[in-house]
Amino acid sequence: MTDTPPSGDRIAKVLSRAGIASRREAERMIEAGRVSVNGKVIDSPALNITDKDKIAVDGKPVGEPDPPRMWMYHKPAGLVTTERDEKDRQTVFASLPDHMPRVMSVGRLDLNSEGLLLLTNDGGVKRRLELPSTGWLRRYRVRINGSVSEDKLAQLRAGITVEGIQYQPMTVTFDRQQGANAWLTVSLREGKNREIRRAMEAIGVVVNRLIRISYGPFQLGELKAGAVEELKQRVVRDQLGLSDKPKPQRRRKPVVNSRNKDTGPKNRAR
Repeated sequence: MTDTPPSGDRIAKVLSRAGIASRREAERMIEAGRVSVNGKVIDSPALNITDKDKIAVDGKPVGEPDPPRMWMYHKPAGLVTTERDEKDRQTVFASLPDHMPRVMSVGRLDLNSEGLLLLTNDGGVKRRLELPSTGWLRRYRVRINGSVSEDKLAQLRAGITVEGIQYQPMTVTFDRQQGANAWLTVSLREGKNREIRRAMEAIGVVVNRLIRISYGPFQLGELKAGAVEELKQRVVRDQLGLSDKPKPQRRRKPVVNSRNKDTGPKNRAR
């Protein structure tokens, strides 16, 4: 006889969906005795939660999760895309406006890269958009020192292996020479760690500026460096194939480690 799987979702997932913390952080909060369910402190994340259960963090109730939301952020160079940095460098998340809820990045941009970084309050959305099977095209403006031949660019278009790592074929166009530098437009679908920089080094040139200008249907456009803009719910639903009739949600009360929710500036249509 097969055991019936428990109903509901693991509590770490529920806390993550509610914007309280990442799953890993939520597990640490549970182990520290900061989370209670139905008035009882729990010490293990191996617990499934349903809508009937009442969760509290540091004694403060956790309400229903917000519907999936997404933002576009123009990341400046010099910020790391992590919650905390062991070298105490400034992070993307510490640079966001105070009215923002807790968010996660969709993929990353390295320290010296800039441009479009998508943010979301929903772990499921993050994982969905990062999957290679999603196949969303990422486009970059790339400035290299010197110039490069079409024969070299053909290697990138065919796919290249660098130090045992296989990179899928890229779409590469030579845009213009600008003094000692040249500008290229590079499009790819995988986005492995430092992929463009490593691939360019493999063909003998060095990237000295890298700007992501689009991620799937979302465009950097005229968004200024350091600015953040929320996408309209209709756009999020349409692009992610979500239901256009989400269940009514209760606004959750603030808890420790969450950003205070406030009414931010009006968002422009995208």
